[in-house]
Amino acid sequence: MLSDNARGAILMMTGMAAYTLSDSVMKLLGPSMPMFQTLAWRGLGVTLILGLIAWRAGAFRVRLGRRDRWLVVGRTLADTGSVWFFLQALYHMPIANLTAILQSLPLTVTLGAALFLREPVGWRRLAAISVGFLGVLLVVRPQAGAFDIHALYALICVAFVTTRELLTRRVSRAVPSLLIAWANGAAVMVFGLIGAAGEDFVTPDATTAPLLVATSVAIVAGYLMAVMAVRTGELGFVTPFRYAGLVWALVLGFVLFAEWPDPVTLLGAGLIVATGLFTFYRERVTSRRQRRGTPTGRVPG
Repeated sequence: MLSDNARGAILMMTGMAAYTLSDSVMKLLGPSMPMFQTLAWRGLGVTLILGLIAWRAGAFRVRLGRRDRWLVVGRTLADTGSVWFFLQALYHMPIANLTAILQSLPLTVTLGAALFLREPVGWRRLAAISVGFLGVLLVVRPQAGAFDIHALYALICVAFVTTRELLTRRVSRAVPSLLIAWANGAAVMVFGLIGAAGEDFVTPDATTAPLLVATSVAIVAGYLMAVMAVRTGELGFVTPFRYAGLVWALVLGFVLFAEWPDPVTLLGAGLIVATGLFTFYRERVTSRRQRRGTPTGRVPG
């Protein structure tokens, strides 16, 4: 019989597969559906599915305080901005390269938490973050002719998602995750509808309609499985399995788009993943020390 940690790891890896599948389907839709209309259709699907789940769970009955309302609004705006930059990058660069850049998020969130939330970060994690950023440079290679505007969009997306995660840490635990996720889906749908006003309408056909359904269901499935993963297993154990998303991106990029990163990109991705795993390890060590009481003169990190 599987342990809770094993089940959590499987859920996390499956959730990352669902997220990557959703992104891959969006990339497939790029040539045939205008971007804002795609966002509007997917946002509609996500809003309906999550809305039903949130309603059944009673999430809409929770009354938010003023502070939480503003935090949710800020988080939603940051997430909506990240979606636009993410799709601009997704449509024009290999999905594995983009995913590798996004794997730096644990590093940027850790650094942002130290700078803006005053969370303790020791020299070991700061050193790991520096190495991880070197890995990002190997992926985008600004001095080797491989860096373009779409790689910049990927980095801006990381900045937006980092902002979203930092705001999320400030939201009260009483605010249901389903409510936050539903607000994101609704905001993206509205964003898509506004942008679609400037596009020629394209009616989904027998090919694009199933893909729109697939990307909506996949992104909701990814969210739900990621939430179940951290509630099933220990957070410090299951969280590193988020890096399975890079493996799925390599597989789907090769199968669906005949894309495969070059050795330098793979090296950069490896550095990002390795330093991210080390950061998670140090966070677990620091948490254990804080529970026992940090030895005098030692700096967490």
